[in-house]
Amino acid sequence: MGVQIGKIVAGREVEISYLSGRLIAIDAYNFIHQFLATIRDKVTGEPLKDRKGRITSHLSGTFYRTVNLMENGIKTVWVFDGRPPEFKAVEISERNANKIEAMKKWEEALKKGEEAKKYAQATSRVTDEIVEEVKELLGLFGIPSVQAISEGEIQAAYMCKRGDVWAVASQDYDALLVGAPRLVRNLSISQRRKLPNKEVYTTVNPELVELEKVLEELGINQEQLILIGLLVGTDYNPGIKGIGPKKALDLVKECKDLDSLLDKVEFESKEDIRKIFNFFIDPPVVDDYKLEWKKPRIDKIVDFLVANHDFSEDRVRKALNKIEESLSKGVQSSLEGWMKK
Repeated sequence: MGVQIGKIVAGREVEISYLSGRLIAIDAYNFIHQFLATIRDKVTGEPLKDRKGRITSHLSGTFYRTVNLMENGIKTVWVFDGRPPEFKAVEISERNANKIEAMKKWEEALKKGEEAKKYAQATSRVTDEIVEEVKELLGLFGIPSVQAISEGEIQAAYMCKRGDVWAVASQDYDALLVGAPRLVRNLSISQRRKLPNKEVYTTVNPELVELEKVLEELGINQEQLILIGLLVGTDYNPGIKGIGPKKALDLVKECKDLDSLLDKVEFESKEDIRKIFNFFIDPPVVDDYKLEWKKPRIDKIVDFLVANHDFSEDRVRKALNKIEESLSKGVQSSLEGWMKK
């Protein structure tokens, strides 16, 4: 779910061409969840599957998103979640319960012959097998993966703070809480998004959120932004009932620091809040990652998707041709240039 501070965090729309030549760290689980939720039969809600019954929605999303980003000269590294912090256990438990409830509603909708996709979307699970398949496909594209110790988005933010990547790509705002200088939301080339529960589409461009500007506009510092997150709720704490982003902003301006806030606001556990605050200040990350890009292995990609997972060879090769065309047109000056950091 992520921290819900979008109402007070201002970003700006940018053309996809603005991101060309940039190196962006992708919050892998965030993207995979999107693919598993949205790439489904629009009536039954069933995900894409191969002849053996194995889900392939994540592979379809990863493949076409990667081709489109490469075609537009956007360089990526995918960062994967490790072990979640212990104080995320409650959130994970609630998510699992919600998935079980969504599964029941999905099954009931199918029995009644009703449109079931909206329930099916909430049943998605990212399994170890799904993660390994995405990593394998990225490897065939020559795109590096980084395995985080804890949260992938936080690792990506760390890489951005170090200057190893230009921005973090995620729909969530959590990367800002740990100091990512730039966050890119809506990193999709399609620029079309279906409105919830309607057969209506709206145009969506990538959104760039710059931390320095956010803090300046809100009149707060980095630690106060974390306090806002704690008040409205994060993946690690439920927040305070009745306090939204705007009220939280007023409170942190008044209280200024964690101790003052804890004196004024009654959290369920002050000890837990201190742990979570310190987690955002100094999260566990790895710093010995290697960012190395290689030449895409076209035939291996085709074999992986077509022979192993029943993708259309014509569609796969047609998509892959876009990469070669973009290289010849100078969107990426050369494969050698693509492979350099």
